[in-house]
Amino acid sequence: MQETVQLKRSLSLWAIVMLGVGYMTPMVAFDTFGIVSEETGGHVPASYVIALVGMLFTAASYGKMVRVYPVAGSAYTYTQKTISKKLGFFVGWAALLDYLFLPMVNALLTKIYLSALFPEVPGWIWVVGFVVLVTIANLFSVNLAANFNNFLVLFQFLVIVVFVVLVVKGLNSGEGAGTVFSFVPFAEDGMSIGPLVAGATVLCFSFLGFDAVTTLSEETPNAVKTIPRAIFLTALVGGVLFITVSYFTQMFFPDVSRFSDPEAASPEIALYVGGKLFQAFFLAGTLTGTLASGLASHTSVSRLLYVMGRDNVIPSKFFGYIHPKWRTPALNVVLVGFISLIAIFLDLETATSLINFGALIAFTFVNLAVISHYVIKMKRYRTIKDFINYLVFPVVGASIVMVLWVHLNIHSLILGIIWSVVGMLYLMYITNWFRSPVPQMHMEEVHEL
Repeated sequence: MQETVQLKRSLSLWAIVMLGVGYMTPMVAFDTFGIVSEETGGHVPASYVIALVGMLFTAASYGKMVRVYPVAGSAYTYTQKTISKKLGFFVGWAALLDYLFLPMVNALLTKIYLSALFPEVPGWIWVVGFVVLVTIANLFSVNLAANFNNFLVLFQFLVIVVFVVLVVKGLNSGEGAGTVFSFVPFAEDGMSIGPLVAGATVLCFSFLGFDAVTTLSEETPNAVKTIPRAIFLTALVGGVLFITVSYFTQMFFPDVSRFSDPEAASPEIALYVGGKLFQAFFLAGTLTGTLASGLASHTSVSRLLYVMGRDNVIPSKFFGYIHPKWRTPALNVVLVGFISLIAIFLDLETATSLINFGALIAFTFVNLAVISHYVIKMKRYRTIKDFINYLVFPVVGASIVMVLWVHLNIHSLILGIIWSVVGMLYLMYITNWFRSPVPQMHMEEVHEL
């Protein structure tokens, strides 16, 4: 019977980490470099260090919660089970903004990049081709998606390695700072902390994706141990990549004076570092990045929809369906593909505005869920270790997220509020104006470590 069909547990630790890194897109470090370099006065690596430290606190909170609830619902599940069923619904609803529309953003980026190379080709063709490829890869097997993603991420690594080699060659020839080793990008006399924090606020959004690996819990053997490690490693590996890329880029471009447009410096970075040939290779890496991120984000959102469907928060017959042969949430995968086709009609600013609100909601409530579960419910605050681990660290994580809330784009805030109102109306409908209980998770086993 349909009820006996479950997701297949087959993902290894590094397959999950690679999916998370693919979701984050290593090449994104080039896209934000010009903006943050101008903001920080040439100290992008320092801002990345601040951003990484901040994200590791929230990554640790995800790790603590997935040990208790090793299922695919992520922040939705943690909030629902530890704080409030209604709040859990809203966190899941808000997170859908992040998860649902990131595949669409990657389809849109692909259209932008390829339309610049082939302006005679209608843009919608690139969107449709991208969406079909990603949907098919996700439809038949999570392992197929993971293996394809590994190739895409490794290609990005190759582009970054070639980039670093060319930068080192240029620095030794007198380009940029004229030296390979310097501490100036991280700290120098007269440097102010304010611009660094402002830069870190922009760069924190480069880390969106480390949390998405929690949605793979039900496809991971021994998820209670594997997923927390994967979350932390995803954030750490991504952070080290971003810091490395930004360091060498900063050494080659100590300021933004060489860029005609600091907000779109990526193509110029490639051109100045390696010429036209490398610029083409670099563009291939950028396209690979959007494909890897689109693949990983498509995988994650289809699992989140599956859990919400299984809980009857959204219609279970459709969203809770698992294909008996492929062992994937096939209907959700196809639905996300259709939603991604909206990229044909949107611009990048509008599309990206749909993402940040949901991500910050998820980050905030995962930190609060740690406090609610471990401190309030389990009373684990009496030793210094527990007090720091389950109260201080989540408070620091939540505080850092609050800084991001202050700097949230007004379009993200408005769209997020509209989406939340729609969610409120839907919740009132499925609970008969709150006269019926909010649907909640059904789990055969809950682990407490």
